[in-house]
Amino acid sequence: MWSSGEPADSYYEVRPECTDVPKTRFKIKPGKTLSVRKWQAAFTPEGHLDISKTLGRIQRGGIHPSIRGEVWEFLLGCYDPKSTFEERDEIRQRRRVEYASWKEECREKFPIVGSGKFITAPVITEDGQSVQEPLYLLEAGNNAAAEPPKDRDAAETGETGETDDTGEAGEEGKAGEAGEEGEAGEPASTAVVGETVANGETQSSINISSWQMMKEIISHGPLDKKVIQWILTLHQIGLDVIRTDRTLVFYEKQENLSKLWDILAVYAWIDTDVGYCQGMSDLCSPMIILLDDEADAFWCFERLMRRLYQPSNDLLLLEFQKRGNFRCTESSVGVESQLSNLAAITQVIDPKLHQHLEALGGGDYLFAFRMLMVLFRREFSFCDSLYLWEMMWALEYDPDLFELYEEPEAAEGSKGRTKSIRHYGKYERENMKSGSAEEAPLPISVFLVASVLKDKSAKLLQEARGLDDVVKILNDITGNLDAKKACTGAMKLHKKYLKKAKK
Repeated sequence: MWSSGEPADSYYEVRPECTDVPKTRFKIKPGKTLSVRKWQAAFTPEGHLDISKTLGRIQRGGIHPSIRGEVWEFLLGCYDPKSTFEERDEIRQRRRVEYASWKEECREKFPIVGSGKFITAPVITEDGQSVQEPLYLLEAGNNAAAEPPKDRDAAETGETGETDDTGEAGEEGKAGEAGEEGEAGEPASTAVVGETVANGETQSSINISSWQMMKEIISHGPLDKKVIQWILTLHQIGLDVIRTDRTLVFYEKQENLSKLWDILAVYAWIDTDVGYCQGMSDLCSPMIILLDDEADAFWCFERLMRRLYQPSNDLLLLEFQKRGNFRCTESSVGVESQLSNLAAITQVIDPKLHQHLEALGGGDYLFAFRMLMVLFRREFSFCDSLYLWEMMWALEYDPDLFELYEEPEAAEGSKGRTKSIRHYGKYERENMKSGSAEEAPLPISVFLVASVLKDKSAKLLQEARGLDDVVKILNDITGNLDAKKACTGAMKLHKKYLKKAKK
């Protein structure tokens, strides 16, 4: 298994009919990739983890796929490296009970949750009434089974660079407002699901039975506004679920699609500020592939969402950039702050390119929307995107993550008192040395995009005569990027930017 440069594709099997999937560049390399043996050796007999031993290894060669899920739980702050095996078991069981309670609460309001099924058509109107056109539900289900997997990147939206899988700028990105269309105006009929999806039922029959069930629920009295808004998102989650990572054999199983739908439905219920937005399924999908227990996958996703989104009134979490990837309003895009930061970085690093992009009308950098929104899931193969994520998280790692999430007041008071600098990721250490850590440093993902733009600078300057050209040139990088080189380039730009920004 540990031959030199072993490909990792076998861990994430692709459907044989999907022949145009980008090839994986990540290879398992002995001495560089974090192996099972090295991972286990990083723990004391009581279970304390020497995180510094693992960070460098991850930065050099990623994580072996067989232990990726459990390592991610530490990188994302699910567990404190100083905790013991026993303490983590207690936390895990408590969280599983809490997730089960939330899921049951959702099931009581919409019994399809937890049933092994999901819906792909709306069953309720915005005023809380049941949908009056059951024929539509039948057609939506039948159409959902009619077509083979499609490339989710086929429908670029041209000038802004917004894509089919991340929603529109502003409120259009929020689920439940897409009406009868799926991604970027694409009809819901392009979604994919097997003709028979659960216990001999078709998706259309599930939609119909859900509609009938909804009529029964409504007949007992009006629904609370929060419940109505939540139920309005559920069919959009279903549409996104059946489009997510459909090239993987893993999602040929209905139970895995349903698990993804359940997690996203529960998250939309408990996070009333953000709810559900298109693009979340791309971020959640790897979690259920890597972690067998649904509750564990949920909490890993929940921690990832915290990294990408922090409430604006949470002043105790100043250690993190308030990124708000999925917080959209009528006047702003969720990733607007990151796009603004990207513009500022490019202006410092490559002023000619920035001036050229502004002249083309791309000064808002919306063409980079997709890369930041779903963390480069479209620019890399599935396996390579996981490799990129774990390198980013290892580089950004802060040993206070767990305390900041679980006990923010205590963490704020103890920040940096007992931690050795070697317990921080390399990117975080650079921020600490420069003093920028006190100013909510920019996420490394912004520098990754800046690195891509820098690499394509000459081509963009010579060939881009409009925003369509910019989008086309950037789309051509799909499947042609090296995750390790991208992170290395981002680190170099970061260091260069910090030096220039001080002047």
